[in-house]
Amino acid sequence: MATINIALDGPSGAGKSTLARTIAANLGLVYIDTGALYRTVALYLMKNGIPPEDRERAAAALGGLSVRFAHADGVQHVFMNGEDVTDAIREHAVSAAASACSAHPEVRAFLLDLQREIARKENVIMDGRDIGTVVLPQAQIKIFLTADAEDRARRRYEELRLKGQQVEYEQVLADVKTRDYHDTHRETAPLREAADAIRVDTTGNTFGKSVQVLTDLIKERLACIMK
Repeated sequence: MATINIALDGPSGAGKSTLARTIAANLGLVYIDTGALYRTVALYLMKNGIPPEDRERAAAALGGLSVRFAHADGVQHVFMNGEDVTDAIREHAVSAAASACSAHPEVRAFLLDLQREIARKENVIMDGRDIGTVVLPQAQIKIFLTADAEDRARRRYEELRLKGQQVEYEQVLADVKTRDYHDTHRETAPLREAADAIRVDTTGNTFGKSVQVLTDLIKERLACIMK
């Protein structure tokens, strides 16, 4: 039987990564955080003094970049040219840069084959912005996860504060809204809901409630697929 692919799309701060990671562990799936790939590209550009908005220089720099995933003790690690950058790519500045560089067609093409190759070999839940529409259009289960901007900004703000980063809620909210605009208006693979995706709005949900809603939904769909 072909591998099981679950596509989880949605805007920044919707909780895709944390939810997908938890559900993957509970259901025995491989979790692929595609946002980590774009963050790694952004970090690489930053380290090389290349503005993430500079499409020409960003595209030219990709030849010197190698990105690799590895899983250890249930945790996904990301390596940039052999260096473990799992923690470094979570800095707020890297997140903002990732939004800019992810708009470049050359960056998306650079990472596309890697994402598809993993999905061909493993039963995965993969989250991102264009998984169900571009990366894995054949995915058996597609979910579009969303929440209002204020709710998503609050979650992101609390996450960053817990990590010791000094940020202001108003700035985080502004960044969320800016990223929403860029993600939905970029020319290449804009954020949009796949026609056959199931929309799940988590506004006001506790983390536990969102996990339960998504787990029940996925189990129901998997049961239908396995018949």
